[in-house]
Amino acid sequence: MKDKEQIDIEGDNHFSSNIKTPLRADAFDKSDDEKIKNIQHHFKMIMEEMGLDLTDDSLSGTPYRVAKMYIKELFYGLNPANKPKLSVFDNKYGYKKMLIEQNITIDSACEHHFLPIVGFANVAYIPKDKVIGLSKINRLVDYYARRPQVQERLVLQILNDLQEVLDTQDVICLSNSKTPLCFL
Repeated sequence: MKDKEQIDIEGDNHFSSNIKTPLRADAFDKSDDEKIKNIQHHFKMIMEEMGLDLTDDSLSGTPYRVAKMYIKELFYGLNPANKPKLSVFDNKYGYKKMLIEQNITIDSACEHHFLPIVGFANVAYIPKDKVIGLSKINRLVDYYARRPQVQERLVLQILNDLQEVLDTQDVICLSNSKTPLCFL
């Protein structure tokens, strides 16, 4: 009951003081197959608790589908092994004006209710000595979005990685969620 009591005291405010995704030290001790098997078991229990008939053709495979989706698709960004390589190139042209990648799709889930966050990110930077391919920016946004997330942390994670790899503070990342369902 501690969680319920804490929510009753704090309200439905969700604050995070860390830009790192909150992961346990043993988060990657199990293989993806082991995680899928465990999630499948627990999701089956949830469905049974809700009174759903898992012998029905449309529901019988749902626990496995959900478990696989969580590990291989929706939350693949939790695993650092899936982080895209951010190749940068020398800025041979000496280009010093802002480069913008707009309307990058964000498909994520709020970490509070696991409901969809769907929207767009816009990322821009002013190059110094290095430039990055715009497709790499898209992949980085997707990587950080594919985890239980809050928008504030998402933009900071993207921003920090790009500032580091490009060796410049002249980076901006904006997020515009079209369906903030976690606020329902």
